[in-house]
Amino acid sequence: MSRIAGRFARVEPRLRAKRLALDLLSDLPRKNCWTIAEWAGESSPHGMQHLPCRAVWYADGVRDDVREYLVEHLYDDAAVLVVDETGDVKKGTHTVGVQRPYTWSAGTSRQLTLLHST
Repeated sequence: MSRIAGRFARVEPRLRAKRLALDLLSDLPRKNCWTIAEWAGESSPHGMQHLPCRAVWYADGVRDDVREYLVEHLYDDAAVLVVDETGDVKKGTHTVGVQRPYTWSAGTSRQLTLLHST
């Protein structure tokens, strides 16, 4: 987190971003603002929702910092990094926003894979 700390205007969003990142890597079966907030010990999802919607932070800078970190730690001339975030197919029909989205490989889990060629 020290690498991206300067990308946040205030300490609160920076601390929440750290908790959010850890919770996204957790074994929670469902990851949304409610479950992540509960996992983090918060009484409501409002703080977790505030981070991407209203908090002041430099998202492009965070992206660049994370990319730099990954290159430093995973770089290999013979490797290909594959990121798949197509997610799971939504099955509901009665709630707003749950219609099936277009995904080229619907039903796969999010994954980050480093493939080495031989």
